[in-house]
Amino acid sequence: MFNNKNILISGGTGSFGNAFAEMISKKFKPNRLIIYSRDEYKQFLMQEKFPEKRYPFFRFFLGDVRDLERLKMAMNGVDFVIHAAALKQVPAAEYNPIEFVKTNIYGAENIIQAAISQKVKKIIALSTDKAANPINLYGATKLASDKLFVSANNLVGKQNTKFTVVRYGNVLGSRGSVIPYFRELILSKKDFLPITHQDMTRFWITLDQAVAFVLMSFDKMIGGEIFVPKIPSAKITDLAKAMAPNLRMKIVGIRPGEKIHELMCPNEYHHLTFEFKNYFKIIPSADDGRKKNYLIDNSSDKGKKVPSDFEYSSGSNKDFLSIQQIKKIIAASY
Repeated sequence: MFNNKNILISGGTGSFGNAFAEMISKKFKPNRLIIYSRDEYKQFLMQEKFPEKRYPFFRFFLGDVRDLERLKMAMNGVDFVIHAAALKQVPAAEYNPIEFVKTNIYGAENIIQAAISQKVKKIIALSTDKAANPINLYGATKLASDKLFVSANNLVGKQNTKFTVVRYGNVLGSRGSVIPYFRELILSKKDFLPITHQDMTRFWITLDQAVAFVLMSFDKMIGGEIFVPKIPSAKITDLAKAMAPNLRMKIVGIRPGEKIHELMCPNEYHHLTFEFKNYFKIIPSADDGRKKNYLIDNSSDKGKKVPSDFEYSSGSNKDFLSIQQIKKIIAASY
């Protein structure tokens, strides 16, 4: 699907962008892979990781998603876009709300306008569990972004441009996540690990799983749906026990805007949610006028409607990681 194609990833120097670039390079032969980001130093580091002699199809494009004209230039001739650029730190959003609005909402609209103007074929925006029934500013901006990308399918007319959202949980070991933070505290020989709440749970997905799910979603997407993978949950206390079984835990209180459990499919959307073998799909509430069958994917996996009391929460998830499983996943990721 990606052979001889031009692909752009916004925020491409982040954890997901690096993993995506590596997997694409191994499995496909793209014509161009454009890394679009605003951080020149991270681009330099990525160029060191993917040297031109071995990866001649890489292109590094400095730019901000807040800059519409720069995005239009970067998307010239592009077939597929992954929108991964975002401001993500929950406490930072509570203290700097307008900056998150500028990047996560206005930036999303710029991606949409640039993609339509340059006739990009398929665009996937990466979302987060925090966008489902958000209680913090970061989640609210990502919910707005999700709504923009879903409704963008109403703007394309007869043009063959499709927008879709992929929503998943915390990426294990990604920059800014709890695992690197705990590792740093352990290596610094701290005498405790801070736990915000003893009952806290989170969805977990590895970087490779996240990339593979996005690639699958490109293949299956019709336009307008939100793909949600079936992934395990873990208790934060179990994560601490797996990483440092002999280190005491100290309850420090919930941070601004933080939830005890995360949602990916709220109950309020049960009438729009369908279950497939390995994922859920939330279909748009507004019809864009095109005849679309969201219930059968291209592998003949037929979706079934979820019950009226359904919600997909990290607290009530059927699949929980044991301490031993967490240890194995962490060992395989580092």
